[in-house]
Amino acid sequence: MTAEAIAADERAKKHTGVADRIARALTITPKSASNDRPVSNGTRLRDGSGSIQRREPHRSMDQLFLDKGVRTACQELVEEQHRGDVLRAHGLEPRHRMLLTGPPGNGKTSLAEALAYELALPLFIVRYDAIITSYLGDTATRLRRMFDFVRTEPCVLFFDEFDAIGKERGDTHETGEIKRVVTTLLMQLDDLPTYCVLVGATNHPELLDRATWRRFEIKLELARPSDEVMTEYFAARMKEFSDNFGYTAKRLRSAVAPLNYSEAEDFFMDIHRRLALAQGNVTFRTLVKDRVKAWAMQHGRIIGDDRSADPTAA
Repeated sequence: MTAEAIAADERAKKHTGVADRIARALTITPKSASNDRPVSNGTRLRDGSGSIQRREPHRSMDQLFLDKGVRTACQELVEEQHRGDVLRAHGLEPRHRMLLTGPPGNGKTSLAEALAYELALPLFIVRYDAIITSYLGDTATRLRRMFDFVRTEPCVLFFDEFDAIGKERGDTHETGEIKRVVTTLLMQLDDLPTYCVLVGATNHPELLDRATWRRFEIKLELARPSDEVMTEYFAARMKEFSDNFGYTAKRLRSAVAPLNYSEAEDFFMDIHRRLALAQGNVTFRTLVKDRVKAWAMQHGRIIGDDRSADPTAA
């Protein structure tokens, strides 16, 4: 633990060479008999780095449309992390565990990336396919190795679909293996240093173990955006285009009727693609009208009467 703390401190000072040497020294090289074939990825499996996907964040908090309460809570977390020395001088530690709940497509993953961006830290996304196995006890072992690797560097650790690993231990349909995994998870959460920010996201908070739920210091719900907020989102995205849509933001939102931010983003990306491929052969208003009709057909939405389908209608 001391060596891991030193490595994290050196990496925070941009002394990556020293930090990498310390991390390599902590790695246990797999032993094999002289007549055995060499293990190609044994080091990655043993040091836990194969259980995460590293991503450099590119989306800031200002680019997200968040409820005022959610934005304030996130800003407070960022401030506590940036001013951790002040808190420690008073015998306190910054909060570093956040749980995001809500229906899919409303920005949980984007918020985790934005937190990493604001903290100037890499985003580590947990790969369940490299952790969860069918062998008894192996999942808990891999989970421990993954947390051991994460402790060597300040980061934002993101658990998407957190209920897959933090399930209620009292579930009668689960085997005893999930109990061992959750117990290991709880121990690792307690031992996670405050310079590692953990963000969990789930669409089914009711499935989480009660002890797991209690470990999170900040719990935020990202609900489906209201029509007013979605209209603001449409107005902001429409500014990306220099041409006139022939729609107001409110009428375009009503015509598309997205269920969440993810669907709204897909719609605007669709316009970007068709505009690039059109190469000026169709007018922008015609292209938008065609995309609105195509979106309604693909998603089984009813646009409304002819007036709402016609962008030139008064």
